[in-house]
Amino acid sequence: MDTRSTAIPRSLFVLSIFYGGMVCIAGVLGNKQVSLGPVSQIGEWIGIGPLAVEAGIFAFLLLVAVSSAVAELHGRAIANRLVLFGFIPLIASILLSLLVLALPASGHMEPARLTAFEMMMGGTPRIWAGGIIAYGISQILNVTIFSAMKSGGGSMLWLRSAIAGVLSQIVDTLIFITIAFYGVFPIGELMVGQMVTKVVLSIVLIPVLIYAFVALGRALGTRATTY
Repeated sequence: MDTRSTAIPRSLFVLSIFYGGMVCIAGVLGNKQVSLGPVSQIGEWIGIGPLAVEAGIFAFLLLVAVSSAVAELHGRAIANRLVLFGFIPLIASILLSLLVLALPASGHMEPARLTAFEMMMGGTPRIWAGGIIAYGISQILNVTIFSAMKSGGGSMLWLRSAIAGVLSQIVDTLIFITIAFYGVFPIGELMVGQMVTKVVLSIVLIPVLIYAFVALGRALGTRATTY
């Protein structure tokens, strides 16, 4: 039996576990639309009505911040690998949801609870496909832009994180809404509303989050540790 241990920085180990959890929970949280006070009023100002956003955006903003923090601490290649490995829990959670939905419910389960569960956990192939494709492209784009700005001489962490986060969220919105809903109903107003909300949240939250995750990573240590 091979008893050799794998050496991995403690910061990468902890951030990777957190990243995998956020990948899985984002889709669940996305079942709720939330109104965010002043942010929702922006829609009134631009003439499309009060803005709302899926609550899954908070998990996705954490994904953006974590992948950027990993790129800052461990380099672009490691961050891209983290994003690619993120497909594993994402696809596994979808397949597990399909399995659970296909299994017969217990006769003791309350009908209202069963209906709510099936409504929340069910989805169409287009929505699942849109989520998977949007996740991969937007997260790789985030890491690419964030790292390119650093290699190009950009030293302002907050600015790099905000720009990369905003652009990746715009692309995420374009891809997901187009794949999931194009041809089902007019998507223009939905796309603009989602994009504006995500851009505002990215500008406000991502710089704060990435500073927190980079600080956490440095506190945990960036040198390889044997487990």
